[in-house]
Formats: sequence, C-alpha cells, structure tokens
Amino acid sequence: MQPTTEPRDAILVEKTPLETYVPPAKPSLIGLSRTELADRLGEIGVQPSQRKMRVQQLWHWLYFRGAQSFDDMTSISKGIRAELAQAFTVDRPEVVAEQISNDGTRKWLLRLPSGDDVQKAHEVECVYIPETDRGTLCVSSQVGCTLNCSFCHTGTQRLVRNLTAGEIVGQIMVARDRLNDWADREDGTRRVTNIVMMGMGEPLYNFDAVRDALLIVGDNEGIGISRRRITLSTSGVVPNIVRAGEEIGVMLAISLHAVRDELRNELVPLNRKYPIKELLQACRDYPGASNARRITFEYVMLKGVNDSLDDAKLLVKLLKGIHAKINLIPFNPWPGTAYECSDWDQIEKFSEYIFNAGYSSPVRTPRGRDILAACGQLKSETEKLSVRERQALRAMAMTD
Repeated sequence: MQPTTEPRDAILVEKTPLETYVPPAKPSLIGLSRTELADRLGEIGVQPSQRKMRVQQLWHWLYFRGAQSFDDMTSISKGIRAELAQAFTVDRPEVVAEQISNDGTRKWLLRLPSGDDVQKAHEVECVYIPETDRGTLCVSSQVGCTLNCSFCHTGTQRLVRNLTAGEIVGQIMVARDRLNDWADREDGTRRVTNIVMMGMGEPLYNFDAVRDALLIVGDNEGIGISRRRITLSTSGVVPNIVRAGEEIGVMLAISLHAVRDELRNELVPLNRKYPIKELLQACRDYPGASNARRITFEYVMLKGVNDSLDDAKLLVKLLKGIHAKINLIPFNPWPGTAYECSDWDQIEKFSEYIFNAGYSSPVRTPRGRDILAACGQLKSETEKLSVRERQALRAMAMTD
C-alpha cells in the first residue's frame, strides 16, 4: 500500500475523550500513593500517629501479597479492617473474558466500572506474553486511543476516556491473580517480570495517571518491578518525553515507523504536530539514556511502504548520536486493513543493514496473532460477539 495524498488537515491528529472517569460510591484503594492512603485512613478516624504504620501494612498487603479483601490483612486490627471495608474496596478490573493463544500468550478483556452504573462500564485489553527468560505484560492506558495511526487496529477506535492510576496498576494485579504470581509462590520466582505500556492508548496523553501507576509498580516494597524492566512506548508526544524521564525514569520506546515526515504524517498523524526532527531531539535529551539504557525505536515493516534499503539507510543516519536499538515489527494484519507485512527476505535485508551499521536490530517474533493479541491488534474484538458468546467466554474465564 502506498501513502495517500490527502490534504494536510484531512487526517485527524488527536481525538478528544468522550467521557471522564466517575468513581463508584465505595472507591478502591488500588492506585493510591502512600500520602493518599494516609488521607483515606484519616477519613475513617485513624489517628495521625498510627497512619504511617498502617499505610505500610496496607501497602504490603496490597502490592506484595496481593490481598483481595480486607479480611485477608491479618496484621491489621479487626476494627480498622471493618472500617476500611465499610468505606472502601480493594477491587481490581473484572476479567470478562480470557483467550489463550497457541503460543501461550494470554489476552484478558477487563471491565472497568464507571460510577455505579453497570451499563456504563468500559473495557480494555491486557496481554501476557510468556518467554523462556521473562514474562512480559502489555498494559493499556486509555479506553480506546487518542491517536489515529493508520496501520494500528487500536487507532481505529474512539477515545472513550483515560484510565486512572488504579485501573492501570489493577491490570498488573489481575495478571498476578490469574497467574498465581504473588509473594507466596512456592518457587519464589515471578511470572510477570517486565511491563510494557504498549496496550490500548497513548500513555503520554494520560501522563499523571501513568506516572503514578508506574511509581507504584516500581516500588521495591510492593510490586517491585525494576524501572529497567518497565518500558513506556509513545508515538511522539514531544512535550512529555523529557518529563517522563525526569518524573518516571523508566525505559523509553518510540513508535517511529517512518523516516520521512511526509510518510510518517500518514502512518502516525501525530507527526504533523511533532515532526521527526523535534521527536529525535527529545530523545537526545531524554534523562538517563546511555548505552546501557538505550531508547528503543519501534518500526513496523509494511510491504512497499517503509521497508526499502533507502529507508534503512536514512534510519541509521537519523539515529546517529542516540543510544538506540531498533525493534523491527512484522506487520500484524487485522480485519479491514489495506497494509501487508513485508516479505521476510526484505525484513532480513533491512535488519542486516542496520546491524552492520552498529545498531541492535532484533525482529520481534509475532505473538498471539490467532487471538488478535499481537502488536497493533488490540481492539476488544469481543465487543462484536453476541451476548451468548460473551457469557460463554466470561464463564470460561471464571472457571480457568
């Protein structure tokens, strides 16, 4: 497929959220900072002199042991547990459906209540990818997506709303629940070892919630995933890139996909607002970037669009001076797309040129294609299922 020649303003760069989050009458404590937890304890009458200790207890039970009710928190007095249960919950997103790929990849459809009206509940997808040396969880940051990347299935959705910090952290807690992956695992290992903010949504258009969630995920007294094992992927929200390095400090990935502005304007319309030159300068300024903490540039391979050797040569030239590696992603098809995946021999030639220029250029192995869980495929396909099919999937998820 060749790029279109539509007028500059014909492609929408960003979408506006249709809704805002409405908290339930009894909110969950998941996603709150220690300071916020102390405030909630104050609301139920815990004295200031006790709050620091009680916050540490709650933090341990929530994020180290994965407690699913206040009754489980046996080191906290019964009276305080009863007060907590009356005012709050420790609810995570609800698993509506689970699909397991032939390669072991798992995709969960998660329901996120909005207020107390079940009819207004929203849904996102979260994907777990097991590998021999790690287990990677792909987490969503929005219901839908702000952007309109032409090759991405998720980008064809409306932007409903941003997720809260609790809904982001909750996805990781759901995965640990489903995988029996909390502190009492008999072998002491972890199945979820890496987090990638590469699910539904553009993380840097939900900056505060993503930041607050990832600081909880990286806290070594709780979920405890190293910031070097957490990767935030952005399509290029330039003003928030350096800010992410300063305030979150995780690994950075850039959805690049093209080396010329005219093509990237088509593939990633956000480029019309923040062109390649500005994007790469933000990468050069990213705090903490080094040869040991390289920035990943994601590059989806589209047949006849961006996969020529001339593209590879310009890519190498553009990235000069940036501590970088290039992740080549074979295009994952989805219903209705006009793009095709590059031929394998062309991908290998592209990769070889980049490697010979001194850059790591792994080709990402497609995972979960059969359940539409691969990169660029997330779109809550279960929205199209009948009520009976959805109930059957939900029953399977509950009994697995």
